[in-house]
Amino acid sequence: MWKIIKRIAHAGIATEAIPPPVAEPGDDVAHIQQRLLDILGKALTIRMVDAGSCNGCELEIHALGNPYYNIEGLGIKFVASPRHADLLLVTGPVSRHMAQALQRTWEAMPDPKLVVAVGDCGCSGGVFGENYASCGRVANVIPVHCTIPGCPPAPIDVLRGILSAVSAHASPRAVSS
Repeated sequence: MWKIIKRIAHAGIATEAIPPPVAEPGDDVAHIQQRLLDILGKALTIRMVDAGSCNGCELEIHALGNPYYNIEGLGIKFVASPRHADLLLVTGPVSRHMAQALQRTWEAMPDPKLVVAVGDCGCSGGVFGENYASCGRVANVIPVHCTIPGCPPAPIDVLRGILSAVSAHASPRAVSS
């Protein structure tokens, strides 16, 4: 055991320092979160549907729940029922077996219905495209209000896409307050 401890002490820290983030004006998480709060003024509930993805986009979406992004602190919550959802977040190319389920989920949502397609597969069909097993992009099955390209998109891009969808469909009174 002492051999291992001596080896660790001799080697030191073997990792690199964390690079500083590249900050663009008005592009940080806090600014996006504040804009979301200004527009919403209340809670936003999201129903997420995996229509046949590789789960890369889901990992990035789940990262929104960590303390850095803290979307629950903004009043944004994921719900299990489409009847309680304000926004539908869809990942992956829509497989033929998921097309009807996605359509039913969209129909079960109350008006106004906002749909955001996440990832290259959701936006364009990605590497899968349209074939015997895939309907391709989400817009081939249900109407889409906003797309978030990337394979997978970063959590900040998902947050930007949600902001874009919500701000495009916000009432003028909610935006001005």
